[in-house]
Amino acid sequence: MNYLRLVLLVILNCISFLSFTQSSDVTITLIDRNSNEPLIGATVHLIELNKGNITDYNGVANFSDIDLGSYHFEFSYIGYQKLDTILDINKASFYKFYLTEAGEQFEEITISTTRSTRTIKNIPSRIEFIGGEELEEKAIMNAPNISMVLRESTGIQIQQTSLSSGNRSIKIQGLDGRYTQLLKDGFPLYGGFSGGLSIMQIPPLDLAQFEIIKGSSSTLYGGGAIAGLVNMVSKRPEEDPELNILISQTHTGGSTGNLFYSKREKNIGYTLYGAAHYNSPYNPDDDEFTNIPRTRTFSFNPKMFYYPSVNSTIWLGVNATWDERNGGDINVLKTGKDQDHTYFENNNSGRISTQFAYEVAFNRNQSIQFKNSVGYFNRKTTLPNYVFEGNETNSFTEVNYSKKGHNSDWILGINLYTNSFKENIELSPRDMRQITTGIFVNNTTNFSDNLILESGFRSDYSVDWGVFPLPRIALLWKANNKFSTRIGGGLGYKIPDLFTEEAATINFRNVGAIDPEILNAERSVGLNLDFNYTTAFTDKLSFSINQLFYNTTIKNALLLNESTFSIFEFSNAQDNIQSIGSETNMKFIYNDFRWFINYAYINTKLQYIPGSPQKSLTPKHNAGIVLMYENEKWRVGYEVYYTGHQNLSSNVKATDFTTMGLLVQRHFEWGSPYLNFENFTDVRQNRYSAEVSGTLQNPIFAELYAPTDGFVFTVGINIKPFGREECRDGCHAE
Repeated sequence: MNYLRLVLLVILNCISFLSFTQSSDVTITLIDRNSNEPLIGATVHLIELNKGNITDYNGVANFSDIDLGSYHFEFSYIGYQKLDTILDINKASFYKFYLTEAGEQFEEITISTTRSTRTIKNIPSRIEFIGGEELEEKAIMNAPNISMVLRESTGIQIQQTSLSSGNRSIKIQGLDGRYTQLLKDGFPLYGGFSGGLSIMQIPPLDLAQFEIIKGSSSTLYGGGAIAGLVNMVSKRPEEDPELNILISQTHTGGSTGNLFYSKREKNIGYTLYGAAHYNSPYNPDDDEFTNIPRTRTFSFNPKMFYYPSVNSTIWLGVNATWDERNGGDINVLKTGKDQDHTYFENNNSGRISTQFAYEVAFNRNQSIQFKNSVGYFNRKTTLPNYVFEGNETNSFTEVNYSKKGHNSDWILGINLYTNSFKENIELSPRDMRQITTGIFVNNTTNFSDNLILESGFRSDYSVDWGVFPLPRIALLWKANNKFSTRIGGGLGYKIPDLFTEEAATINFRNVGAIDPEILNAERSVGLNLDFNYTTAFTDKLSFSINQLFYNTTIKNALLLNESTFSIFEFSNAQDNIQSIGSETNMKFIYNDFRWFINYAYINTKLQYIPGSPQKSLTPKHNAGIVLMYENEKWRVGYEVYYTGHQNLSSNVKATDFTTMGLLVQRHFEWGSPYLNFENFTDVRQNRYSAEVSGTLQNPIFAELYAPTDGFVFTVGINIKPFGREECRDGCHAE
């Protein structure tokens, strides 16, 4: 009997041991809660066993031979909220979990340029977004203006057009700056004559985000947006007050101060912004002519907001800028003119504009908006024996209605744009007046969660120039949450005016008037195709790439030709300008490191010239590498930019060059002091070719294709005693 009990006890112990050591295979599927799509490349971590796995194409991660029992699992994916759970593993271990997108990620960024309330992930139009920490980074690298923000965007070239004034023009995809429309809060404030010096007079500290559309956008905003548009969106007041003070000093004699404050109290809010900049004349190459003019700039931009109800907003803003730039012979600036030193170039300008907007939502799906702006700009350019001065007034008025349906959004609107230029010469034949009325409709339809179509049509009528029908279409296809593609195209136009880059280079001297009887408006066709792919290798390492291809053709391009007796006349090109190219953007994120790689191929062919040569001062190849490290205490950035060979107008090939920069910033609770070493290898055009020839009294300025100021060292401090927190990685989108 005792023997039988012993045998039974051994058998029971074996059974217990076998059951205790039984194992199971575990299958876990992770799904996007909103789209119900599998999450590819998500991380599943089994805490107790320190095992990890990555979900496959079906969102599935497998674990083999896991002993039965209770385990702690952690699920994570870039852009999604982490999920922790306890699982009881048994013989049939199949589990499905849903992850929710993190609220601060770039998919939740709302883009205003497309006139909709859709997020960037669900817009068929290709949008490049700059905001948050990236915008702040560029602001401290160049506190006086926005040129740094635009210069470091792929496919955008900031071209210096004047050595004496330091003026710069923005080129998108190899096309002149007059083909790019600059907006602020959706208002086209900087066009025509007022486009001169515009990007040099827009400080960045009150901006919340940049939205860039490359390619024809005339359907949305009318004439001028052939190459694309840049919309600068201002910060709005929140209940928590925000104070930001940015002070910087360069070794080249540049002193800049910016102050921004905002606050909302119940149904009243306001933002206050002021900026001042001074730069002493600077000449690093000792050729006796300024590379940075003596500059004094003041800007003031207050806004008032009134919220009559939770569904309506009224706001009124004023932009005022006064700017003085004195360049030329540095001896004239420092000691005055004498027998040998007589050349100078003085640019004095002032602009003031108002913006008014009334926005009301009838319900969650319908809203109406009325907005109006009025602007005045004056500029006077003085050279020895020559003065050019003029005044420009412009206005913009629009009413639009939007309706958001279950699968389809509609926007309808009508607007009126007026522009008047008057030269300060009695009975000037170069005075111009433009009146344009437009009506537009835009629709965005979700055929499914993965297929979205955007289509629009606009018709503009411009006095003296006729009717411009402007259709536009864009299609977004999302294969899954990792891969998507966009294709789109549209028509554009530009009404001729006096203020081309060629005319500005010679300060409009001896330039003939614009004659609607002999000139035609410029017209364009633009197409673009892009592919976007993103993945997470681990919960710490992610990768994304965006590949863009584009083709823009301009008919009736406006040319400035020299006729007899050094008189310059405008004419239309007999053949097209065609810009074909591609842009590649790659981004790696590992913990606190971010690595950006970009490349742009720009082939802008002048088909009206035999042989269709590349447009002058337009490099075919541009590339950049940026490595950033940032945590709660430090921000360190290193950048390298390559600019390829450029053809001068004389068909001489200018050299290629590479510039480097380094930024070091320390974060404290009250603010962030920083050091910036811009172009620290001191690349300058005069190292390759002369910037000035001729005599001191009659200098001849060469075309500018490389930096002229060389190395610029900046020390500054960004003070934020209180205010909103900026997101870091989540605020970036391709």
